[in-house]
Amino acid sequence: MFESNDKSLPSSALLLIGLILVATTLRAPITGVGPILEALKSTLGLSATMAALLTALPLIAFGVIAPFAGKLSQKIGLKRCLLGSLLIVVLGVLLRSEGSISTLYIGTILLGIGIAFGNVLMPSLVKRDFPKRIPSITGKCGLAIGLSAAITSTLAVPLMTIFNWKIALGSSVIFPLIALIIWSLFIKTTDEKVSQNVNYQPNTVWKSALAWQVTLYMTINSILFYTMITWLPSILTNVGVSTIKAGSLHGLLQFASLVPGLLLGIIVSKMKDQRMVASILGLIQCLALLGFCFLPAAALVWAFMFGLGTGGALILSLMMISLRSSNPHQAANLSGMAQCINFLLGALGPILAGKVHEITGNWIFILYTGVILAILMAGFGILAGRQKNI
Repeated sequence: MFESNDKSLPSSALLLIGLILVATTLRAPITGVGPILEALKSTLGLSATMAALLTALPLIAFGVIAPFAGKLSQKIGLKRCLLGSLLIVVLGVLLRSEGSISTLYIGTILLGIGIAFGNVLMPSLVKRDFPKRIPSITGKCGLAIGLSAAITSTLAVPLMTIFNWKIALGSSVIFPLIALIIWSLFIKTTDEKVSQNVNYQPNTVWKSALAWQVTLYMTINSILFYTMITWLPSILTNVGVSTIKAGSLHGLLQFASLVPGLLLGIIVSKMKDQRMVASILGLIQCLALLGFCFLPAAALVWAFMFGLGTGGALILSLMMISLRSSNPHQAANLSGMAQCINFLLGALGPILAGKVHEITGNWIFILYTGVILAILMAGFGILAGRQKNI
């Protein structure tokens, strides 16, 4: 099992800062692509399929790499593993911004691989170093993920307008670079020992009903989020909402997803389990999707509600990975399992929704399907939120 040999207050504060900085790298290098995707297509002569790969490749990398992150961290240590992953993200962002089509895609794959380790190992690190503060620390990390993603998404177009697309994409390197510097300090001052007597078998999480309940809760939320974040503007314009307003509501959804990071940690820490919170977050998304179906004129309300639900469910999923695990090794392996399935199926959501729309010509079937998934998600939340360990 992992052992930390420095538990002083300054060390804990530095570790918390480092953990939050890692959280800023988990979405920021990706979210800046979408706003300038059309410009990349025209500038580099990319087809629609090639352009779509720029957003799909990181998600695929997340899913493929996730199961191996826990095993590697057991061999070389959590902190060393995170340090290496941050270095890969920095190199990936810089390579992606070099200017050629080949480096654009190679860099995208590299940063996806690096981020995958951070996605998986962050809950394990919280479990190990902040076992009594899991809800509050995870809430802070969730807020950092959302804020950094919003910053890069907002600045992408202005930076491209003032400079060029290479600067716009390369600017996100600031987050992993700062995190890399801080984690380098950790390796020098608070290095960890990795015990050779680890009896835990990583494959056991795949046989656990509770692990699958946590995984399915997280995965359904991911499917709903990626589908709505991709197609919400099209859904709204299809019912008469202007393009400008649809874009604003799209931004509102992302902003609303930040709000739970401020409050959820406090709320969860005062409850004996997470069943009620998990089910409510699923039902909030259910009501929002029904609202889009039957009262699209109130889309502002529904977009805000959906953002609250999906943002809260993401943070709660990360909390439950730590809370349902018996030790940091198990947290890393549960995180690897959950995030593997989460990202691979989450990436399929928007694709399948687009195909169904091509066949049916409307979005109602997609919204109804989302309602059913949100209800299922609430059910899995009740099961995953029980106060028990794998």
